[in-house]
Amino acid sequence: MRYVGRLAVGLSVSCLILAVVFSSSSGGDKPNMKMVKRGEYLVNSIGCGDCHTPWKMGPKGPEPDMTRMLSGHPQDMAMPASPISSPGPWMGTFASSFTAWSGPWGVSFTRNLTPDKATGLGDWTDQNFIQTIRTGKRMGKGRQLLPPMPWQALKNLTDDDLRSIFAYLKTIPAVKNTVPEPIPPAAPPGNAK
Repeated sequence: MRYVGRLAVGLSVSCLILAVVFSSSSGGDKPNMKMVKRGEYLVNSIGCGDCHTPWKMGPKGPEPDMTRMLSGHPQDMAMPASPISSPGPWMGTFASSFTAWSGPWGVSFTRNLTPDKATGLGDWTDQNFIQTIRTGKRMGKGRQLLPPMPWQALKNLTDDDLRSIFAYLKTIPAVKNTVPEPIPPAAPPGNAK
């Protein structure tokens, strides 16, 4: 009986410590675990990590680098201007990390989706996230999202689905990684100023 009592006290203290740690690390907002699980399912089903998680060469070929899960284009991987300046027959190319893409639009880089406040989505709200996906513009009013981001398809998700995705993204490990701004396309030959 004494053992059961001590176990109950021990579990209560452990739960209290976890609750304090969790609430201090997340600003006191307790995530809705049903939404988080739904968001995880959607992120994995839609394939967000295919572009937003840098790839590396593994023993069986290219594989996602899960130590940098959803952190976007690696800040230490500089990319040159796009080798493609006009459409067709090649429309685009991509970096070995699968995080930088080039085509007639220039060079685009996948965004850091982790909750890092300085370089990721840490200061975003679920409304900022929803507006970005709905409009194809950063926070609904900023720079246009560039290929290959499939916002035209993702905008068809429900608000609840997008809130679930955002809820999940807030729970993943924050990775400090400053993704570069897009590189505009080079001027076609003969049009240089």
